[in-house]
Order: sequence, then structure tokens, then C-alpha cells
Amino acid sequence: MKKVPGKYFWLLMTMTGALMFRAPAFVSAGQDQTLSDNSQEPDHSGEGQISKPEYLEESSDTVISNEDPTDNTYGYYTIMGGTTVTADAMCSLYNEQGIPYPEEALGAGGAPDIETFCNIIIEEANAENVRGEVVFAQSMLETGWLSYGGDSEITQFNFAGLGTTGNGVKGNSFPDVRTGLRAQVQHLKAYASSEALNQECVDERFDYVTRETAPYVEWLGIQENPYGGGWAAGKDYGSKLRKILSSVSEM
Repeated sequence: MKKVPGKYFWLLMTMTGALMFRAPAFVSAGQDQTLSDNSQEPDHSGEGQISKPEYLEESSDTVISNEDPTDNTYGYYTIMGGTTVTADAMCSLYNEQGIPYPEEALGAGGAPDIETFCNIIIEEANAENVRGEVVFAQSMLETGWLSYGGDSEITQFNFAGLGTTGNGVKGNSFPDVRTGLRAQVQHLKAYASSEALNQECVDERFDYVTRETAPYVEWLGIQENPYGGGWAAGKDYGSKLRKILSSVSEM
């Protein structure tokens, strides 16, 4: 039997292995094997999108609670609990401000009108047992009724100043309206509760919060928080939220 020269031996073995195992002949173990004879272009059409909360797959009905959010020792407004205000009431209060809804900017993120925006708020809030009206009031306070003008830009879909630490820092950005609102809901839950999240965490700052240190709206302001923490540094932050909550509850 004729001896095969060494430099051709390994080539022969490589080609034989390729035929036996149908693997690419010249791809080493350290390389990504991404191509095949029947390969297709990967579908990226769903990337960057987020779906509705899982509980809505079984029922699309929006549940409005008849709880009293202030039924506690202090008479403060609790953040955790069912949403007690309808989307219609939220829309009515928004429309009373006389500020045109930014349909082009927010429509690009999945909320072409205020009705859709408010319904997303309630869906996302209910998924984590956070009161939707608190999310609404905070969104309106932080963005000037969706007119912005602060450090964040409307195209960031950041409705609560998440990550805006001052001096022009724009804060966190999100791919769409729902993701931005979901992050806000999750951040509120971090402050108000020690319970685990029901959905995958999209709030990049969730772990920065000392859990359950602001169970009440009135304690979201750092200056009014008995633990010295909180969402915002401005004085009377909670009181400003309570004014909006009072107005929307009367609609």
C-alpha cells in the first residue's frame, strides 16, 4: 500500500469527516457555524418589540378596582393595588389640559392616541398590581402632559425621568411606549413593594432601589421620605402627584 505524504493525510481525513458527518470541511471548533446549503436570511422583524402582559392573553377586559387607596393608618395614597380610575377618566383629564397629543412621536412607539396610551398604562400597571392612576399621574407630571421640555426627549419613550440625574443627562431610552411604561411600573414596584416582578425586568435601574421604602405616593419625594430615599429630589413631589390623582378621580 502506497504511503500518503503527511501534508496530504490531514486534508484527506478532513474531507472524509465532512462527507461522513455532513459538516463544513474547513470550519474549526472555535468558529460560529452559521451557514448551510439550505440557509435563509434570519428574520429580525420582531426584534425590539414587546408584547402585552400574559394575563391579557386569556381576557382583554380591563379590571377597575373599587378599593380605597387611602385606607391605611396614615391616609396616604398606596402605590400597590388595583387601578381605581378608568382609561376614559385619564383621557378626559388629559384633554382638559388643551395640549395636543404627540401622535406622530408616540404613534411611532405604538400609541397613536391618548386612548391607546392610557390603556397601555392600565394593562402594564395591573400586570404588576401597581395602581394605574399613579403611573398616569407620574407620567403627566414628569413630562408636562407629554410635552416634555426637560432632559429626556419624547423619542426615548421614557415617561418618568428614569436615569435623568441632572446636568443634561438624558436618562434611559426604550424601544417603544409599552416598554417605557413597563419600566416605570417596575420601578414603582421596586419602591413600593418587596414582591418579585411578574414579568421580565426591563427597568435597568430596578436593582438600584432599596425595596419597599416608598409604599405611598407621598413618600416618593426624597425630601418627604422617612428613609431618606425616593424617586425625585424636588420638594413636595408626592403632593404634586396627589393633586393630579385627585383630579383624575373626580372625572
